[in-house]
Amino acid sequence: MNPTDKLFERAESLLGRLEKLLPAEAAPTEWKKSIAFRWRKRNGHGAIQSVNHVHKISLADLRGIDRQKKIVEQNTRQFVDGYPANNVLLTGSRGTGKSSLIKALLNKFSPRGLRVIEVEKHDLTDLPDIVEQIAARPERFILYCDDLSFEADEPGYKALKVVLDGSVAAASENCLIYATSNRRHLMPDYMSDNLEAKPVGDDIHPGETVEEKISLSERFGVWVSFYPFDQDEYLEIVAQWLGYFKIAGATSESVRHAALQWALQRGSRSGRVAWQFARDWAGRAHAARGK
Repeated sequence: MNPTDKLFERAESLLGRLEKLLPAEAAPTEWKKSIAFRWRKRNGHGAIQSVNHVHKISLADLRGIDRQKKIVEQNTRQFVDGYPANNVLLTGSRGTGKSSLIKALLNKFSPRGLRVIEVEKHDLTDLPDIVEQIAARPERFILYCDDLSFEADEPGYKALKVVLDGSVAAASENCLIYATSNRRHLMPDYMSDNLEAKPVGDDIHPGETVEEKISLSERFGVWVSFYPFDQDEYLEIVAQWLGYFKIAGATSESVRHAALQWALQRGSRSGRVAWQFARDWAGRAHAARGK
């Protein structure tokens, strides 16, 4: 074998080994398979993957948040119908129904073309790529970011700001961003931030750090706040979920006492705690009948 043939043979062998190291091309998104999707990255390449088991929760299942439901449902209806609508930020206490509301809206409006793509915080830098992939689709997409919060130097913070309002390229008309957070301004508040405030006449103007923190949440056109439930609201939610599990006596004194004890042990009267109690009570009830 002459030197040239040996060189070609070595080159082919090297290319073969390199091909094995390259990431496989992502499979095309199965748009007909589901109504909910996730953005997933492997070896630096992202893809929109379908969710096999979507949480089947309805708006009627959600109690104690009627005002919040009305606001977000109206915005979502406008979006699905092709009218102008806003990005939405849902903030407040944990377990009060922020994420459940988005899931319930998906189930209500999915027959009319609504779809949800969940994007993790560390993948927010990929938002432009996601928007580009869905821009030509006929469906209407909510890009859903759950439990969102940032430190000032995180790359996802600036990426989200750009997609919401700051890019030269307009966002696609068929997508909105719905985000949930326990923080009103998505970033931690420090006592030192207030030291930057300056008096201007009779007014006090916040410093640059505070202005920067506020600037992100202000890019959401709709703000909806969620609050802790009082005892009666909590017990109403418990009764709702026990009815969902077809358990009789949901308002009995024994159920009320057990539900309140359950909440006391967890230090919260949230919708999530009510759901967890109902699952435990229903499971015990059904297990007792099966004996």
